[in-house]
Amino acid sequence: MTQLFFTGILLAAGLYFMLASLLKLPSMGAAKAMLNAGRKNKKAAKTLEVWLMSGAVKLSKHIRMDEYKRSRMANILKASGIGMTPEVYSAYAITKAGAILLGLIPCLLLLPLLSPVLVILAVLAYFKETRKADERLKEKREQIEGELPRFVSTIEQTLKASRDVLAMMENYKKNAGPAFAGELDVLTADMRSSSYEAALTRFEARLNSPMLSDVVRGLIGVLRGDDSAVYFQMLAHDFKALELQRLKGQAQKIPPKIRIFSFIMLMCFLLTYMAIIAMQILSSLGTMF
Repeated sequence: MTQLFFTGILLAAGLYFMLASLLKLPSMGAAKAMLNAGRKNKKAAKTLEVWLMSGAVKLSKHIRMDEYKRSRMANILKASGIGMTPEVYSAYAITKAGAILLGLIPCLLLLPLLSPVLVILAVLAYFKETRKADERLKEKREQIEGELPRFVSTIEQTLKASRDVLAMMENYKKNAGPAFAGELDVLTADMRSSSYEAALTRFEARLNSPMLSDVVRGLIGVLRGDDSAVYFQMLAHDFKALELQRLKGQAQKIPPKIRIFSFIMLMCFLLTYMAIIAMQILSSLGTMF
């Protein structure tokens, strides 16, 4: 059995190097350097991730998408901060699931009963990777929407003295959170290089948030010369109500979590009392006999 296991490992390694030579895959050091260069964070790429990405780049050349789906996925990837093309993103999910399925070969020889588990893991890994961009964008959208009430209140106060939309963005960016500050960086750069209204429209389309759409609509009204002070005053009132509703929803999620720990503490107290009672019973039986 041990000889068969090592033979399978050597065979897999040999097949990998032969395929790498035929497909002209880059070396491990070069692939890792290219992958780390496109990262926004400082966490280095793992060796397995580099292998999967190399295979995904090769596979992406054979993936075809319609224009609408590709454009939509490209916007989601850009907004979520994932530096991949839609084809590479889809190919990476397929490659990761396929890498897990490759474990079926030794598993069928050594432990056939584990084969369904690997198939389930491959399917779960595929769906997890395909939803990663949407989950990141959703998290980013929630962070930005949490700042919009304060942002709208700031605009409401600023409109009393100035109608310079670019200056509003620049001033608020200094005190904004990381996610919102990054989007405002892109917005202000876009406003300097193109028309203000077009930049605000692209800003709205990147995040696809109903709350942000209301804010952008008001800012476009300011650019067109409308008296938007009352609009932002009403919008600030509505956003404060939504913020209170969101906080109440978060508060309602806390008691079930506390209830679990309360139950654990209750069980610990009961076990302590039961242990004391059991020790007393055993000591009484020793004196009786």
